[in-house]
Amino acid sequence: MINRRNFLIQLATVSGGVVFGFNGFQRRALALEADATLASMQAYGFGELLPAVTKNTGEVYLALPKGFEYKLLSKAGKIMSDGNKTPALPDGMACFKVGEEFRLIRNHEIYNDEVPQPKSAIGLNPYDETTAGGTTTLVINPKTLEVVKDFVSLSGTLINCAGGKTPWGSWVSCEETTLGQTERTNKKGKKIGTYPKPHGYCFEIMASANAPVQPIPLKAMGRFRHEAIAVDEHTGNIYLTEDTKTAGFYRFIPKHKQHLVEGGALQMLKIKGKEDFDLRKGLKTGQSFKTTWVTIDDPDPVTADLDESAVYKQGLAKGGATFTRLEGAYADKQGHIYFVSTNGGEVEGGQVWRYERKGKKSGVLTLIFESPSRIVLDMPDNICLKPNSELLFLCEDSDYKGAGGTPENYMRILAPNGKIADFAKNITSGFEESEFSGSTFSEDGKILFVNLQAVGATFAVWGDWDSFR
Repeated sequence: MINRRNFLIQLATVSGGVVFGFNGFQRRALALEADATLASMQAYGFGELLPAVTKNTGEVYLALPKGFEYKLLSKAGKIMSDGNKTPALPDGMACFKVGEEFRLIRNHEIYNDEVPQPKSAIGLNPYDETTAGGTTTLVINPKTLEVVKDFVSLSGTLINCAGGKTPWGSWVSCEETTLGQTERTNKKGKKIGTYPKPHGYCFEIMASANAPVQPIPLKAMGRFRHEAIAVDEHTGNIYLTEDTKTAGFYRFIPKHKQHLVEGGALQMLKIKGKEDFDLRKGLKTGQSFKTTWVTIDDPDPVTADLDESAVYKQGLAKGGATFTRLEGAYADKQGHIYFVSTNGGEVEGGQVWRYERKGKKSGVLTLIFESPSRIVLDMPDNICLKPNSELLFLCEDSDYKGAGGTPENYMRILAPNGKIADFAKNITSGFEESEFSGSTFSEDGKILFVNLQAVGATFAVWGDWDSFR
């Protein structure tokens, strides 16, 4: 736990005469000291967070525990190996081992101002040449953590927020929008949409690809405000989250495992014996529910052009359950699916859920953590499990002014005992409110890769992973 003695140590940590992150650390620690209940929910983890400089550039972006180091791998605007500029807003990401290389596939959550912008595609072979979202791939030497080459691997998509890694060596990138060919008017009265092609789909990118893939929208996986996917490697079924205030939790059963383009069935989770059950508030940590699934008859409705909830409403009509703003998802080796509701719970600080399959049609859904205060956990987004452990890493996305959140963003760890530990804090000068995104580990669990989205930076972090307590 942070105490006043540690404040003085942190206050004395300077670089170029500038004190980093002191006010945020102090404010949070004083709040914990004042509330014994909240303080009891804190785990020591890897220890106190201290400002750290990158090993390769000498810049300060993060506060990390003692014994941990990091490198800057990539920055928005830098020219990549294929001659394109590194796109802004890196989001969901996964690490693959391809031959003797690490490969990071990274989403870019580019909004395009929600209107077509001709010739804005970030690379060759675009799905829609008027959109600037997509993915980039970083090829990394695992011994030196140097970027060997980087390039666009998916072009011409829109608002690529999260996605997920598959057991067969691919990344599924998801569009967080259903804008399409029809013109819409948003809440501010602005005309949006009118794209040449519909959006709101998932796209698959093989980690071994060395150039932009042929973009094929996986329409059977639904057209909605996609966030993340997680794959149960035992069944090949894919679980999907939806980032809206009235959201469904979905699963996709492919006709043939590992061949997503061949289609399949999309379903939405339902609580057994409870029609249209609302899971957004009014629950207790540890509460479990028996579940089943209802089938979505039309996963690619034309009405999605104007109604981003067109798929959700089909599931709701059959008694499907309602969540709020489902974001990060991750599958463990046993097939348990972890996912988060970024603003779920009584204080809207976030919920962490776990789904456990109990046969082809049944399962158990458990609320394994609900934030009791935004001081403890504030709006988790992307998540990942550290390999060979039960440590769930949570990227905070608390940058919504006026939404009751804290002004800082941390990377937290949910420990098996249900307590929360701090792992990293964003202290980038001028970008302190930027969210963490894209957390992913190398397969051996030795390197954590993560982004700061608004900064446009991707990092590799390493240290004494065995020292957690």
